[in-house]
Amino acid sequence: MGDPRLLSVARPVDDVHDPELKAIIADMYETMHATNGVGLAAPQIGIDLRLMIFGFTANPRYPDELPVPVTTLINPWVEILSDEVEDGWEGCLSVPGMRGLVPRATHIRYGGTLEDGRVMEREAQGFHARVFQHEFDHLNGVLYPQRIRDMTKFGFIEALFPESGLSALEPV
Repeated sequence: MGDPRLLSVARPVDDVHDPELKAIIADMYETMHATNGVGLAAPQIGIDLRLMIFGFTANPRYPDELPVPVTTLINPWVEILSDEVEDGWEGCLSVPGMRGLVPRATHIRYGGTLEDGRVMEREAQGFHARVFQHEFDHLNGVLYPQRIRDMTKFGFIEALFPESGLSALEPV
């Protein structure tokens, strides 16, 4: 947090078949898995591209959440399908050691280009929709603390959830 690259709108990927893209995506997955993340956007690793990855079968940072399909999206888009908004606790690899209660749309449609060049579209609800929106925000220069409505619901994990053991899972 504080890096100006995280506050800028990322530029579109011009060539989805660029061989360098595969190396960036591989690095992103390695980073996400090494830090117990559920998603990562290219700006988070200093790359100014509209590229994001997300998904998991199980995750120790979010042990009660249902799996989210592992997905790589290039030049993604989103459409909000419901006016319903739900607050949920979020953390971020760019804001380590902290969590905040963030409002998000509960039902969305999203899409983009897959790593192999195919175009995909999918609907999502609940935590799946939250994860997508969090990563999509990174592509638009928005960090989750900017969305928090009640700053008393933002703080260090060990202060907010002292008995959870979640702080031990954070990257150092």
